[in-house]
Amino acid sequence: MASGGGDAETVAENERTILAMGGHEFSRKRGNEALRDYMLAQLESERPRICLLPTASGDPDEQIRAFHSALGASGCELSHLSLFRLESEPVELAEHLLAQDLIYVGGGSLVNLIAIWRAHGLDEILTRAWRRGVVLAGLSAGAMCWFEGGITRSRGDAGPAPGLGLLPGSACVHLGRDPDRRPAYLSAVGEGDLGPGYALSDQAGILFRGREPAEVVQAVDGADVFRVEPDGEGGATERRLDARRLDDPRPAIDDPGDDVRELRALRGRMSGARRG
Repeated sequence: MASGGGDAETVAENERTILAMGGHEFSRKRGNEALRDYMLAQLESERPRICLLPTASGDPDEQIRAFHSALGASGCELSHLSLFRLESEPVELAEHLLAQDLIYVGGGSLVNLIAIWRAHGLDEILTRAWRRGVVLAGLSAGAMCWFEGGITRSRGDAGPAPGLGLLPGSACVHLGRDPDRRPAYLSAVGEGDLGPGYALSDQAGILFRGREPAEVVQAVDGADVFRVEPDGEGGATERRLDARRLDDPRPAIDDPGDDVRELRALRGRMSGARRG
């Protein structure tokens, strides 16, 4: 676990908050806005300051634009921090991050995320932020990073990798969507390569107060969360946790339709040609 040193500005442990989500997007696909609203409900400020850390995917413009678009009308003060662009977009890292009410970490490579954060000292800065009461949230790699370890595809095949260790044990994400992760997780927990922990579907999340889970939520039916523990015989057991279903009365866009998909594919090909 990273250490923030002698930081005097701390809150009680049960006031430290982390929201780990198995999968989430800044879009109107069903469930995403319900999870977004649940995340915002954890903030008490009238104009919360929220910073996106898109490090795990290499700070892509698309993720940054989606973040600002999804939260632009929320009354929040938004920012993003690009570690890949510090030369052209310099930021005083500790000053900026410690001034936030919520830090949101995007998905991507867990291995790369942790390595880059440590190279820039963000492991210590984020630990200090958590201890001060800044809410930490994220999906996929941005959820597993807070645990001691998780199951990642950073090296190709699904396998264990270390996190920051703010939360005990481990996590596995994209349950159901990526079928290779589940057996890899059960094996890693059963053999002791990872500590006991949680397997999360997309559109599901666990809210932690301090180092203990306070609530399990699901934004769509079937978005499950399991507690995974070793069975003492080299395997692992799974226990489905009760989850509160989040309400979202707004219509969701589940399928953009063939025309929109074709247009998006064309734009992607044109963008790729410009980059190449």
